[in-house]
Amino acid sequence: MAGPSWSYTGNLNKGRDSHTATLLPSGKVLVAGGNDSNGTLNSAELYDPASGTWSVTGNLKTSRAFHTATLLPNGAVLVAGGFTCAPPPQTCSQLNSAELYDPSTGVWSNTGSLNTARDNHTATLLPGIASEEEPPTDRVLVAGGFLAGNVIGSAELYDLSTGTWSNTGNLNTSRVGHTASSLPDGKVLVAGGANQGDASLYSAELYDKDTGVWSSTGSLNTARQLHTATELRDGKVWPSEALLILDLV
Repeated sequence: MAGPSWSYTGNLNKGRDSHTATLLPSGKVLVAGGNDSNGTLNSAELYDPASGTWSVTGNLKTSRAFHTATLLPNGAVLVAGGFTCAPPPQTCSQLNSAELYDPSTGVWSNTGSLNTARDNHTATLLPGIASEEEPPTDRVLVAGGFLAGNVIGSAELYDLSTGTWSNTGNLNTSRVGHTASSLPDGKVLVAGGANQGDASLYSAELYDKDTGVWSSTGSLNTARQLHTATELRDGKVWPSEALLILDLV
């Protein structure tokens, strides 16, 4: 009996790289921004797995690439940071702006801006943080990345209830091209990446949402950057530099 295999599906309306792809509650996939030969893109598309086709949806307010896209509990998508480039000869600038995509209307709207512009960072949805006075509030943690050619260690929290960003504790090691994984206990594991000299990192850190503090944890056995990290069902996180894809017939 034939096993799993790969097959072609419908093409995007616009070729792009360095974009984001987000699975929506509807089952469709939102692709936003990225680059083509003329610079950064503000276009976005929706993939319908039922038909295998792509359809154009609302444009981003600001063209961007190397940004992050985070699905929020209310079904909206938060896009943050990245950089934007004019057509060749390219003049590029990093972004501190953020936008929200409403899947019910296909419209993007501006929301609060990051305190620090950055690209190639990570963004992780945190579970609600409760206080004695207020109910739990979901937040998005943004960490690390590039700023003006420098690898940075700053981190920020986006508050879904207010649409604003606030600074939180800095990473112990500035890094870019790392991964960030939400763990079952509510902490965030950041692993690997590169330092200012573009050397791959072994180190890993844990973010505690209750204290806003990062702490060092066990190092990777192999230094790596631009890898992936996948949470397994037992709560472990598996980072990988590459995946071997087989067509099993």
